[in-house]
Amino acid sequence: MSVLICGSLAYDTIMVYSGQFKNAILPDKVHILNVSFLVPDLRREFGGCAGNIAYNLSLLGGDPLPMGTVGKDFDAYAAWMDEHGISRAHVRQIDSAWTAQAYITTDLDDNQITAFHPGAMNLAHTQDIATTGVTVGSVSPDGRDGMLLHAQQFVDAGIPFLFDPGQGLPMFNGEELKAFITQASYVAVNDYEAELLVDRTGWSLKQIAERVDALIVTRGGKGSHIIARGKTHEIPVAKAESLADPTGCGDAYRGGLLFGIAKGLDWDTTGRIASLMGAIKIERPGTQNHRFTLEAFRERYEQEFRAPLNGL
Repeated sequence: MSVLICGSLAYDTIMVYSGQFKNAILPDKVHILNVSFLVPDLRREFGGCAGNIAYNLSLLGGDPLPMGTVGKDFDAYAAWMDEHGISRAHVRQIDSAWTAQAYITTDLDDNQITAFHPGAMNLAHTQDIATTGVTVGSVSPDGRDGMLLHAQQFVDAGIPFLFDPGQGLPMFNGEELKAFITQASYVAVNDYEAELLVDRTGWSLKQIAERVDALIVTRGGKGSHIIARGKTHEIPVAKAESLADPTGCGDAYRGGLLFGIAKGLDWDTTGRIASLMGAIKIERPGTQNHRFTLEAFRERYEQEFRAPLNGL
C-alpha cells in the first residue's frame, strides 16, 4: 500500500527572529521596504514537502515513496533518507543544478518570511510517476510543469491522489486550479490557501467539496475541517506540550492524512491522527527531528481524543 508523494526535497535554513515582524515593518513604508532581522538561532534541516510528508508517513508505519528531482549537493540528504529507511527509488539527481533551498525566518508570533530557490525542482516534469503497487498519490508543491504533468498521469493511471498545492498555489490560474480539483480525489489546503483557491476559481468551498471525495482545510490552532460527502467533520486541534517550531506542521498533518486514506480509515480517525502528527511536530525544531513509537502514539491519541485508535 505505497503512497507516491510527488513534491520537493529541499534543504531548509531556518532562522528564528526573537521579535515580531509587525514591530519591525512600518505599514506606510512598505513601498521602500528595507529591513534587517537579527536571528541568533539558525539551523540547516532536511526538508521539502515530499521529504517531510514521507518522513511523517514512515513514522506511522506507512510506505512512502517520495518522488522528486534533486541537485549535486544531495548526498547528505540521501544518507539521511537511507538512515531512516525512506526509499530513494524515485529521487532523480540532476548534476547540473543545486537541490532546492528554502530560507525561512520565523518570528515569535509564528509568522514566517520565506525565500525559496527551486534549483533542480524545476525539472520535476522530467520524471513520470510510478504506478506499480501505488495505492494513492500526492501532488504537493513542486516544479509547476511537474505538478501539472503528475496530476494528469495519476488520472491516466486511475490512481486517486491528494492535491496539496501549498505555497505552490499562486503559480496557477483559476482554470488550472479547477482542472486540478476536478482531477483530484482529495484537496488539502490551509485556511489562507482556501481563500485564495476560492478567489481564483470562483468556486465556493462547498462547490469545491462537491467535486472531490474530501476537502481538508487546516486552521492552525483552531483545528481543521474535513468536508466529505456533504458532511463536515470538525477535527479538534491536538494539544502540544510546547511550541518550538511551526515549520513543517502542515506536512506532518498531511503525512497523517495520507496514512488514513491509504488505510481506508474513517475521516474522524484520519483527521485526528493528522492533528496529533502536527502537534508532535511543533514540539521539536526542524521538520524531521521528531520521533515516537507506534505504541506511544496510540497511547497519546487515546488520551487526547478519549477514543480507541484502530488501524495503526
